[in-house]
Amino acid sequence: MYAVIRAGGKQYRVAPGDVIRVEKTPASNGKVEFTDVLAVSGQEGQIGRPESGARVVGSVVEEGRADKIIVFHFKRKKQYKKLAGHRQPFTAVRITEIAFDGQKFTAPDEPAKEKKAKPAKAEAHSGETHEKKTSAAKHAASKHAAAKHAAKKHTAKKADHKKKK
Repeated sequence: MYAVIRAGGKQYRVAPGDVIRVEKTPASNGKVEFTDVLAVSGQEGQIGRPESGARVVGSVVEEGRADKIIVFHFKRKKQYKKLAGHRQPFTAVRITEIAFDGQKFTAPDEPAKEKKAKPAKAEAHSGETHEKKTSAAKHAASKHAAAKHAAKKHTAKKADHKKKK
């Protein structure tokens, strides 16, 4: 069982239970109804054009924006460049029912998703506590290391100077 619907200037072949992404559509109470049904198939190999009253009902799963598309206009030797980005808004709809000529085909209920339990934080193996250095302590340690490095360089220069004499 499937139907061909028109939504947002495009045509979609849908069956009960399918999830499709259509152009952003207003939804009332999370339900979307498509009345522009182009074709309906009641049984295998049987395709008909619905006379009237055919409708496809869906529930909104998600609303969002698609990936960014870069639009770049360029004319060589004319110092002309124009860059723009675009993200098309969409509505993801799960088809729940297809109805025509007194027949109703509904999608099976979606199973409830189980929430994953977060594992408990592991304790330190040896029972020792690890102290975190504060930013001030880190800064002081780095200054100390830099001072040591500079002192080494200075003594090395003195030694080289004495060798030359």
